[in-house]
Amino acid sequence: MPSGLFHEKYETDEEIFQTLFVKAWLFAFLAGCALFPLFASKYMISIMTEVGIAIIACHGLNLLTGFTGQISLGHAAFMGVGAYTASILISKAGLPFIVALPAAGAVAALVGMVFGIPSLRLRGLYLAIATIAAQFIIEFVIRRWDRLTGGVEGMYVDPGTLGPLHLNNATHLYYVTFVLAAAVTMATKNIVRARSGRAFVAIRDRYLAAEVIGVNLFKYRLLSFAVSAFFAGIAGALMAQYLEVITHESFTIHQSIDYLAMCIIGGLGHILGAVFGVAFWFILERLLEWMTTTLNSAFPDHITWFVSIKEIVFGVTIIWFLIFEPDGLAARWRTIRAYWKLWPFSY
Repeated sequence: MPSGLFHEKYETDEEIFQTLFVKAWLFAFLAGCALFPLFASKYMISIMTEVGIAIIACHGLNLLTGFTGQISLGHAAFMGVGAYTASILISKAGLPFIVALPAAGAVAALVGMVFGIPSLRLRGLYLAIATIAAQFIIEFVIRRWDRLTGGVEGMYVDPGTLGPLHLNNATHLYYVTFVLAAAVTMATKNIVRARSGRAFVAIRDRYLAAEVIGVNLFKYRLLSFAVSAFFAGIAGALMAQYLEVITHESFTIHQSIDYLAMCIIGGLGHILGAVFGVAFWFILERLLEWMTTTLNSAFPDHITWFVSIKEIVFGVTIIWFLIFEPDGLAARWRTIRAYWKLWPFSY
């Protein structure tokens, strides 16, 4: 009985989707996502749009933290840069969304490179503190630059258009987000497979050895920050269209920590880590909202007891994953897939 997957050509070994079974499941998944708005409620379409935006943002953070080993706690700030850039270009400059979207990513990438310069000398906790500084600096600029950003009052976001699609329509925004999330996922996969991705992993695993064999640490660390911030800027531009009104409170350090938690739960250094982490996080969040609402209705006199349930459960979940499943859900999925790939010879 044939068992396992064996390649006879380099071309087949390099394919991303290597079997007909995987291609069929991928097609079914994409078809399900494309048909989802036809039978889903507006609320579910809105939630799935949030999921797609979070996947794009987490892919960027996973490239930086999971593959390059550069801890970042300012990812939401780079999303804010992308959100305000796209909104300003659409509202004040009158540019179409198809121009504002890549421009938002480019500006965020430039800002990310500026704050990524200390990564040549800083690592670990010190780099994390530097990225927290980036978060606070960007928030301060957004609050104080009243003439451009609207300051603490925020700014209204004019709805963008992309051909026949109007992004103030929830279904249209879902489809744009869905396509971009799929494109960013494929781009991330190819970046990891390329020379730059191997350099990222080498820097993460042993940066001194990487430098000895000729990896330019400064170049690839800055590139990692730039790509990560670019994806964050794209996610921020979509988030601005989703929220319709943006303020500095839309992109706080709390969101940065949430995205890092999603990557940890999904699996740092795994392409599917962003997808699994975001899915787990949003499912858990919806369950906790339902549980909190139920408890508040059942025990209205003790409503203050249930306010912090969400934060407590999320904190315990992150600690549990760090202790018992440090490689995240993606590693567990790989183990399950390997078992069935080699069945009945699962050893």
